[in-house]
Amino acid sequence: MTNAITTTPDKPDTGPLIVHLSGDFPDPIQPEKTPVIRRLVDLTVGQFNHQLISINRKAVPLHVLARRVVRNPARPVLAIDSQPFDYGTALTYHAPPRGLYHAAMLHQLGDWLAQQYLVPGQARPDLLVGHKLGIEGIAVARAAQILGVPYALCLQGNSDLRILKSRPDLRDELGDIFHRAAVLFPFAPWALQQAEHLLGQRQGPTHMLPCPLHDDAICPPNIGADSFCSVFHLRHHRVKNMSGIAAALRRLDHAGERAHLQIIGGGGQSAWTIAQSIAAQGPGMELCGAKSSAEVAQVMNGSIAMVLPSRRESFGLVFIEALMAGCPVIYPAGAAIDGYFDDALFALRVDATNPDAIAAAMRHARDHQAEIKQALALWQESEDAQQFRRTAIAQTFTAGLQQALVSGAG
Repeated sequence: MTNAITTTPDKPDTGPLIVHLSGDFPDPIQPEKTPVIRRLVDLTVGQFNHQLISINRKAVPLHVLARRVVRNPARPVLAIDSQPFDYGTALTYHAPPRGLYHAAMLHQLGDWLAQQYLVPGQARPDLLVGHKLGIEGIAVARAAQILGVPYALCLQGNSDLRILKSRPDLRDELGDIFHRAAVLFPFAPWALQQAEHLLGQRQGPTHMLPCPLHDDAICPPNIGADSFCSVFHLRHHRVKNMSGIAAALRRLDHAGERAHLQIIGGGGQSAWTIAQSIAAQGPGMELCGAKSSAEVAQVMNGSIAMVLPSRRESFGLVFIEALMAGCPVIYPAGAAIDGYFDDALFALRVDATNPDAIAAAMRHARDHQAEIKQALALWQESEDAQQFRRTAIAQTFTAGLQQALVSGAG
């Protein structure tokens, strides 16, 4: 086990020390991870001294686990490897597969985290932030208790709700962590609603925190488009419900209303083979491969709507990208951006398990394109749209962190 909490000399070290624990932060171990959390940190770097502990889980082989269980059946020893990187420390923790000893491993990760800041001469954090309730939250709550500092949490719908629903044995502990957090940052309203249904209504401060875009460029809608689009990496075809989109296209084709839909996204050979097989079952479905951000925005702007009825989606930043590019969206009920766009003409909510509903939404978007895109153009310039801009997200995150810091003052 390596003790390697590191500072970041190329970043400001002024302001309160906030230590983040995140499994979704690009680092030298997994540089391809989503940049959303990094963007949040970068947007507020002038306000706080951020230090990142980027975690990566590696499965322990069962024969190794068996030896550790024999030595300590209730708490097999957690192994950790770490290395410095630009934002702090990247670490790998070795844990059993399939959620075995899930809480026991994360308790030890919390113990490890706390010990790094109990070293003589090491500044103690003013605040800890766990970027998911069901994983990082368990470790952060443990470390915060040992260090005597407050903690804040993000609530990510896909991962957190999956753990809450599949691990009722952990629900009491997760509920305690959820309610004791100084501040909670849900990524979307539906995630908070479902978490409170399982854990009870939260009384502490809660701030909706949309994921920030790379930039805030807006492109007015283009009325007169004659095709649809969808955007995802082909290896995610199952969770993005590509087969459901193909089934919806079949419904339209059978009704004599054949539609054209471009799927933007790359993938390896095996992903392409599967995607081509699915596309062959969706009349009018075209695989377009990977494109640059500018090209994606151009395709979105020239589309009737983006069709992405995902089976699971914590937030789905691509939906906001589409709206800013002037493209209405068809999104899944109970996931992604659900709760942000109630009654909006340009955001059509569908049951992702129902191809008829997806087809009906596509038909509606096509038949009412002018009205829908006029409403989208008004929204793009509205106050409501500002909550998805980088400046507003930075202000929300800053205000929430400051509120959490105040809770631990004194």
